[in-house]
Amino acid sequence: MSAGLILGIGFLAGIFAGLFGIGGGIVIVPALVLLAGFPLVKATGTSLAAIMLPVGILGVIAYYRARILDLRAAVYIASGLVLSVVVGAWLAHALPAVIMRRLYAAFCLYVSWTFIRPLDRLKRFRGESPLPELEPDSNNGPKPHFLALIGIGLLAGVMAGMFGIGGGNIIVPFLILLLKYPPKRAIATSLAALLPPVGLPGVIYYYRAGTLDVRIAVLLAAGLLLGTVVGAKMNIRMPTGRVKILYGIFLIFVAIRFFFF
Repeated sequence: MSAGLILGIGFLAGIFAGLFGIGGGIVIVPALVLLAGFPLVKATGTSLAAIMLPVGILGVIAYYRARILDLRAAVYIASGLVLSVVVGAWLAHALPAVIMRRLYAAFCLYVSWTFIRPLDRLKRFRGESPLPELEPDSNNGPKPHFLALIGIGLLAGVMAGMFGIGGGNIIVPFLILLLKYPPKRAIATSLAALLPPVGLPGVIYYYRAGTLDVRIAVLLAAGLLLGTVVGAKMNIRMPTGRVKILYGIFLIFVAIRFFFF
């Protein structure tokens, strides 16, 4: 695999990271499996190493300047991530992950359904009832108990360690559905929570197991750094309702990835 292609994969993953507050592994892992012939565990370890570096810094700065970011929540979520990511890495090496992957895929489909609301849109199309008003853009949000935030981080850390995804696919839906965060604020907070090297314990585990390609991880990280700020700026400029719809569509592809890879 050429260096240019690796950088391109990282750049595309970075756009997704900045736009949806994820780590980018949802793009990196299947790309390494399909294009480079990596075994799934090695692709997961390499992805986790790439997203461990502070590649989202430019995107986080953009969100901070737009006054969307909840730094308090990001700190608590990050603390949960760093405590549990090694558990996910151990599970990836020790247990069959098929059931966990499919349960997670089902969860993604459920969240996608709640975000897109296809039945409401079908009724509006038929003229039977109007679609409920989408919530307006807001930079404000709730102030949940710190234990709830740490709990989300713990769950996201296990998923990050198992699948090399960063954890944002857990953080964002839980912040929106359970803690009632506005979508943009949830995405910005998730990206900030993933900024510290929370995946380090898991990366060390993969490195010692020999399932990590450091050179590929560095090239992917360079692409991620550039792509994240592009995705963040796209998010800031979009209406909140559109962000929710796009994220719902994105989760459908996430579910497909976890059903088949």
